[in-house]
Amino acid sequence: MNITMIRAAAARLSGRARETPLLWAPGLDAIAGRRLLVKAECLQLTGSFKFRGAWAAVSALPQDVRARGVIAFSSGNHAQGVALAARMHAVTAVIIMPADAPAAKIDGTRALGAEVIVYGRGAQDRDALGARLAADRGLTLIKPYDDPQVIAGQGTVGLEIAAQARALGVQTADVLVCCGGGGLASGIALALADTAPGLRVRTVEPAGFDDMARSLASGAPQRNRAATGSICDAILTPTPGLLTLPILTAHAGPGLSVTDDQALAAMAAAFRHLRIVLEPGGAVALAAALWQGATIPGDTVIAVASGGNVDPATFASALARA
Repeated sequence: MNITMIRAAAARLSGRARETPLLWAPGLDAIAGRRLLVKAECLQLTGSFKFRGAWAAVSALPQDVRARGVIAFSSGNHAQGVALAARMHAVTAVIIMPADAPAAKIDGTRALGAEVIVYGRGAQDRDALGARLAADRGLTLIKPYDDPQVIAGQGTVGLEIAAQARALGVQTADVLVCCGGGGLASGIALALADTAPGLRVRTVEPAGFDDMARSLASGAPQRNRAATGSICDAILTPTPGLLTLPILTAHAGPGLSVTDDQALAAMAAAFRHLRIVLEPGGAVALAAALWQGATIPGDTVIAVASGGNVDPATFASALARA
């Protein structure tokens, strides 16, 4: 993985993905106690950053391989990203999704033309299931984070942050990134290391599912004890990626974690002050920026709002806390 791959992914994404804004609101600054800038990837196609990595990976396949179709496993955001990328390339997409994924994400994936296969999270091995189906049907597996082209696509978020921060005169800041397996965080970290070395990635995870933070602290991969138990379904992964952990070990600062209540409160704050919709897993970076200021240095912090695919009931619950 290197900046050349990220720039190549950016070229393939040109005219396909949206350049999402870096938003600011004085009310958020008042809560955070510093300038807080929010990278609104919830406004990306399919409602999350995942379209970037999906398009980068699908578009990089040789034409004859791509024509046979692709397969992915995801709780919803990667699913929709791959489904749309496959649809735009006019190829088949099979998506393996956990039975407890939000209905909005399952329905959204099917609406994009993908075949959805549901599995029991914690009871079945999604990696083994995906590998078997890929072999049986001749499909190419697009992994959600441990894939060089996926990481390169997510790294285009970092290229945009670097340029947008530079335009605002921001040279040093922690960049807080919602983290599951680490594809987004590692891609951004690689991009910033080359284009804006004063900006440092910090991963943010749900409390009790902070395998990346513990892995960075210990220097060795750590696993979460449970597979379920947080509303942040989009970023519940068992352990860091084989590709992503070394990248973040080299380029990221200490990891952070927030509670589900803080994620819900951040969703409400994002809607109140920025009028954007976030899902719980897409709000954890903003939650850390708002309520963990003692662990964040500097007078500016950047938070990536990574996704907004939330069920109405969960969103209503978040707004009720405002």
